[in-house]
Amino acid sequence: MALQQIDHVDDRMQECIDNCLEAAQVCEWCADACLDEGEEMARCVRLCRDVADVTTLHARWMARNSGYHHELAAICADLCEECIEECTRHDHEHCQACAEVLPDCVESCREMASA
Repeated sequence: MALQQIDHVDDRMQECIDNCLEAAQVCEWCADACLDEGEEMARCVRLCRDVADVTTLHARWMARNSGYHHELAAICADLCEECIEECTRHDHEHCQACAEVLPDCVESCREMASA
């Protein structure tokens, strides 16, 4: 109910916020699980942690209507694409889940970047 009172958050922005928060959640899970998979997963861990951080920040900036959220949206999309590429290289369930969730975040962040 209270979230409906935020007048600058339209449906498109809310979808992006939701996608960013989902991406952060799956990336945190993936990064944590990758730690048990060995040193060859170090790049995946780093990218997933970076995505979790930037997507969370992007969601927060959109919620408060930061004047810079459009620029962060582009960075967020680029980082998610790099993480998708890395995660698809691995057969682990967590990596596959990550690669499956992130494209929605990429798409909505690209929309925010071009808005």
